Amino acid sequence: MSTIKLWLENSRDWLDGYGKSAWIAAMVLGFIFLWPVGLALLFYMIGTKRMGKYNFSSKNGRYNFTIRAGSSGNTAFDSYREETLKRLEEEQAEFQSFMAKLREAKDKAEFDQFMDNREARGVDAPNTPPAPKPGFDATPSPA
Repeated sequence: MSTIKLWLENSRDWLDGYGKSAWIAAMVLGFIFLWPVGLALLFYMIGTKRMGKYNFSSKNGRYNFTIRAGSSGNTAFDSYREETLKRLEEEQAEFQSFMAKLREAKDKAEFDQFMDNREARGVDAPNTPPAPKPGFDATPSPA
């Protein structure tokens, strides 16, 4: 095992021993002394969920931020909460698909309007050469 990897693992274990406040302090110091180190620590903390009970996920290029709480001790409430969260996630997925269909319909309507305007102007003959510019003779002069 390389010494760098061993050092990083020992540092991670040491910071984990002191908790979230040690990770935040390391990140702030990283930003103060060398900003890429602080940025790397921030991404590492978010990616490994060391910032708490947060869930970051990307769907369709958008980030969803949800907080997942632990068990409350009341099984009836916990099951109700899980069912409600599941229903809300399904409704969110349905709404996102509805919005995607709505955007597609709007794009199609705009494109159809563009094509209708184009046909009304008579631009549907792409093989006709452009008219020559005034003062420019397109025929070559004999040498």
